[in-house]
Amino acid sequence: MKINRTTERSIQIMQLIAKSGEGLEMDEICEKLSIPRTSCYDILVTLVHMGMLEVNIGVKRSYKIGLNAYRIGMSYTNNRNISEIISPALKELSKELQKTCFFGVLEGNKIVYISKFEPENPIITTATIGTKNPVYNTSLGKAILSTMSEEKIRVLTADIDFKPVTRFTITDRDIFIKNIEVVKSRGFALDERELEEHMECVGVPIFDEKRECIGAISASSLYRKDEDYMALGEILKKRALEISKSLGFMP
Repeated sequence: MKINRTTERSIQIMQLIAKSGEGLEMDEICEKLSIPRTSCYDILVTLVHMGMLEVNIGVKRSYKIGLNAYRIGMSYTNNRNISEIISPALKELSKELQKTCFFGVLEGNKIVYISKFEPENPIITTATIGTKNPVYNTSLGKAILSTMSEEKIRVLTADIDFKPVTRFTITDRDIFIKNIEVVKSRGFALDERELEEHMECVGVPIFDEKRECIGAISASSLYRKDEDYMALGEILKKRALEISKSLGFMP
């Protein structure tokens, strides 16, 4: 059986970058995999073009796993844990609460919606599967950030402009950091009409068997003054813990 060298190197590069977590520079990739710079550069350009990798442009140029690679990985996961555990649980939760429920993951400093289930009378929301929204004004984003250290949150949000999407959007980074501290203490996040002015959302992180946050679930509905969002948050915490346990998480 003949192995295509370029294809093999492409996969080796993606595996290496995936393990790094924070991304790798081209020189690091060349050194670790013993790939000539010219060959490595051509492969990286192609993988970025195809959306399999993304470029971090900071003090030094580095590469991280891209959204298309994640979607391919999620399509595999969807056939296993997500479809078998998270999706049925979200569907049942949507039916129980009569709210639109999401599962989303972090992609850079944005949230990507992976699963969505609606009640019989769905609300009108711009979020659909595959949609990317800012991390700073979504309950999913806040919930995921609440599992991180303040230092990591500041690094992750360093390039965010904190634009006022609605009149309720938090537009100051320090105030946002304090808001995340509140999320950490109570165990759930609120999007208090910060993304869409007619909607209020509650989000809770989901953990796997390694005790790592793999994403978050949320419940969204039209804003009502008489809605007890604190009580809703407590319900979501219980459901999120059940889902996490199903994924192997041990409290």
